[in-house]
Amino acid sequence: MPLADKIRPSELDQVFGQSHILGEGKPLRNIIERGSIPNMIFYGPSGVGKTTVANIIAAKSNMSLHKLNGTSASTAEIKDIIASRYTLSAVNGILLYLDEIQYLNKKQQQSLLEYIENGEITLIASTTENPYFYIYNAILSRCTVFEFLPLTPEEIIPAIKRGFQLIFDETGRELTVEEGVYEHISQGCGGDVRKSLNTVELCVLSANGEKITYELAKELTQRSNMRYDRDGDQHYDLLSAFQKSIRGSDENAALHYMARLLEAGDLPSVCRRLLVIAAEDIGLAYPNGIVVTKACVDAALQVGLPEASIPLAEAVILLATSPKSNSAAAAKDLAVADVRSGIVGDFPRHLQNKHYDGEGAAVKGQHYLYPHDFPNHYVEQQYLPDELKDRVYYKFGDNKLEQAAREYREKIRKQS
Repeated sequence: MPLADKIRPSELDQVFGQSHILGEGKPLRNIIERGSIPNMIFYGPSGVGKTTVANIIAAKSNMSLHKLNGTSASTAEIKDIIASRYTLSAVNGILLYLDEIQYLNKKQQQSLLEYIENGEITLIASTTENPYFYIYNAILSRCTVFEFLPLTPEEIIPAIKRGFQLIFDETGRELTVEEGVYEHISQGCGGDVRKSLNTVELCVLSANGEKITYELAKELTQRSNMRYDRDGDQHYDLLSAFQKSIRGSDENAALHYMARLLEAGDLPSVCRRLLVIAAEDIGLAYPNGIVVTKACVDAALQVGLPEASIPLAEAVILLATSPKSNSAAAAKDLAVADVRSGIVGDFPRHLQNKHYDGEGAAVKGQHYLYPHDFPNHYVEQQYLPDELKDRVYYKFGDNKLEQAAREYREKIRKQS
């Protein structure tokens, strides 16, 4: 049996972390202690206590416990559980613990609706993905969502110490744990208790002599805090933090998030996002930013990892320390909003690609004014459709370059 299962708590007071929902007087603790269990969804990363708390609830409820995993559960298994509600074993009701519910398809999830609504089945589902994105609304509306958070290093250390002691007691092998080992394992597990206990087991199995050294712990926990799934929330959270750090002109935070992405081998996402940032957040305040960024991205893709991190770091620092403007992105959004609302109108006659008029035309002739024939290559004429002729999408940013462009525009308009 894995060490994490051997020391799995059987009482709420033994659960590591999650004091925001399991502390004295907190919502989930009150629900469990009162014994009237509603349908619930536990949301959070792996190894933070979701299954442990579900097991404690099941033990205290006296209900018939059934466990399914969304990655492998079949429709037939769900139907069998539904049918068992008529058996003697289910006299106190059925508690269904459904792990990774996001992997069930819509039909499978909907098959439970009637029974969780009338109380014949109590559902406790867990998911590592945001339930508001991955679980169908009909299920969500019938459940209370509790978020489980990654544990802090301080919260994990007691579990690590308990894990070492249990192995020593079982094997009769008393090893000396060098100073700093507990702290390093707790720092390197990314808030995942199960991962920290797996490292504890590895440390004992691979220890030479009678000591578990800091160097051994360091070697075994290397990169273990890289909790990352390119198709999951962690991927989008990292990219969001990366872009927002550059937008907020914090090059240190941006370098941190870039390092996490690259350490996970996600070079394409970093390159794509940098090009977006150069256009969306730096924009017209420093138009050459996207040119330099494109050169850095091209170099990174050509040399590959790990050297790719060098030109990408240049791009990150350049963009983070550059002046910012979202004027182009904001103007684009306003224009798109009109188009999607159906506000388009017909082309002004002088912009159309035709040089003849029908017999019914009120005004004949195209009458297009060629700007290059006029001073400053500018002449006043209508370009937007009539319905939108007074619409203003773009507003000059307050940075040096856009203000210079505004002044030039005002000057040539006055001279026309």
